[in-house]
Amino acid sequence: MHRLELRIPPLALAAAFAGAIALASAHAPLLRLPFPGRRLVAASLAIAGLAVALAGVVQFRRARTTVDPTSPERTTAIVTSGLYRWSRNPMYLGMALMLLGAAAWASTLAGYLLVAAFCAYLTRFQIVPEERALAVAFGHEFERYAATVRRWI
Repeated sequence: MHRLELRIPPLALAAAFAGAIALASAHAPLLRLPFPGRRLVAASLAIAGLAVALAGVVQFRRARTTVDPTSPERTTAIVTSGLYRWSRNPMYLGMALMLLGAAAWASTLAGYLLVAAFCAYLTRFQIVPEERALAVAFGHEFERYAATVRRWI
């Protein structure tokens, strides 16, 4: 296990990346990429992201399983209904959509690159270790689910 696995709560990571997008926009814009209606698109992405993330939390609460991403071994159920029919990680997908909204608002190449970096980091140091824990805890049930539902979308 790598020392960064399951260490930074994804919500804190998303907040740090949102701050980085704002800082990059203000101090190192690299390349501006404005487009007509970007604020409407940005707000729509952020709102959709919030809705997706919250729907994921609600599904976990209904299943009475933990939403603590730093302790996947405490999971008591594999949630396969609702948004979990299309994505194994709607909470993380929602965070990525909110960051994409921030990047669209900032309208810089750096913002979009930071969203990609967030997704890569989260996949390697959060999602993959979670999946290992779920495979141990739920065996074939999780393997069947993972084989039929994509990690992100």
